[in-house]
Amino acid sequence: MNFKEIDEARRILGLGETATMKEIKNAYRRLSHHHHPDKNDSANEKSNEMMKKLNRAYKVLMDYCNEYRYSFRQEDITKVHPGEDDFRTWHDKWFDSI
Repeated sequence: MNFKEIDEARRILGLGETATMKEIKNAYRRLSHHHHPDKNDSANEKSNEMMKKLNRAYKVLMDYCNEYRYSFRQEDITKVHPGEDDFRTWHDKWFDSI
């Protein structure tokens, strides 16, 4: 799996350069529902081809995400969720003072 393959897959699903698993799944569901051959009798061959592309794109992104190594280090979590530690500190201090 390489960048070109992953980039093409995210473009097929209409995703930006970042996406959550939920966004990937929702994009796949929305597009596969729209392009499903049973829903598009007039363009059956085109629908079949698009479904193959969507299925391949979804598989590529799911494989990439399933192999992704997540960091559980505090500094990395703070980068993803800035301000939460500040809120927790304020929240804990406020409740400790009651």
